[in-house]
Amino acid sequence: MRTSSNPAFRNLPTGQGGGYATFDRQGGMMGGAAAYADTQATQAGYGRAAAGERPITIDDVVQKTAISAGAALVAGVLTAVSGLYLLALPAFIVGFIVSLVLIFKQQWAKAPLVLLYSVCMGVALGGISGLLNAQFPGIAVQAVVGTAGVFFGMLVVYKTGAVRVTPRFTKWLLGAMIGVVVLMLFNLVMGLFGIDTGLRSGGALAIIFSLVVIGVAAFSLLLDFDMADQAIRGGAPAHFAWYIAFGLMTTLVWLYIEILRLLSYLRQE
Repeated sequence: MRTSSNPAFRNLPTGQGGGYATFDRQGGMMGGAAAYADTQATQAGYGRAAAGERPITIDDVVQKTAISAGAALVAGVLTAVSGLYLLALPAFIVGFIVSLVLIFKQQWAKAPLVLLYSVCMGVALGGISGLLNAQFPGIAVQAVVGTAGVFFGMLVVYKTGAVRVTPRFTKWLLGAMIGVVVLMLFNLVMGLFGIDTGLRSGGALAIIFSLVVIGVAAFSLLLDFDMADQAIRGGAPAHFAWYIAFGLMTTLVWLYIEILRLLSYLRQE
């Protein structure tokens, strides 16, 4: 069974579908996991929908993700327009704490906490975007458009099967993510000693590194789509769509930050 690079999706239930629409782009993809799907779903804390409970559908996922993204966008715009940039740090801290709670307590992933996470991250990103937009007019809108473009572009890639989510692909992407995180930590540690590695200084190396990070974040969306597909095929209860929306939001937040960072580098050139 494949695992997602997104920590929020590593314990999604899997199994055979219940006849509902999914992200699927070819039949029988889940055949190899069918034998132990129900066991894995139970271990994850979400089995199939109980009798009388509606199973999750693609419409549930799209709706909950759209609501979460919309809440983050509205909160971000209001923060940027109002100039309350000082709210960015406390909002990020609260959002980070909520994300940890949702990752380790998946059964708590309902509308209140997921929307709280989205709003907090919207405020945090709005504050950061507002500061950068004052220096580079229009950069925030460009970052939003760029993030949306990458999201829908990768969704098309997934649905058409242009890039297949295989075990080899998953291992490659997880390795790339580990490498990116190691380099980020290395840059942070060196920065504490006053050493500039060039990875975040805005030069040519920083631009290349930022492009690599954006690429890794973009391809991780494929794993997120695949894991959401598995949840739908596994017949998880409808309310589980909120947890899937949360997982997708974590990737979108990361992607937006990196696109915003890249745009700021390019504006300095």
